[in-house]
Amino acid sequence: MIIKYPYVSEKASRDLEFDGKLQFIVDRKSSKELVAKEIERMFDKKVVSVKTLMTMKGHKKAIVSFADEKDGEEILSRLGVL
Repeated sequence: MIIKYPYVSEKASRDLEFDGKLQFIVDRKSSKELVAKEIERMFDKKVVSVKTLMTMKGHKKAIVSFADEKDGEEILSRLGVL
């Protein structure tokens, strides 16, 4: 499983509100391309870009931008986070 869970924090909420970006904790071995494909498959939304980084706890975090800025809110609503 590539996507582990959505990452929600104050900064992640701000990114979602102003830029329409979502953050996910993903498998350490996954690539940006795999993360984009998996999110498009799971949620049927067009992904524009994926940025990844390692957290201080050793988790890999993906910051995902969508073609439509409202897609991020819809996905979190579907997951029951918002």
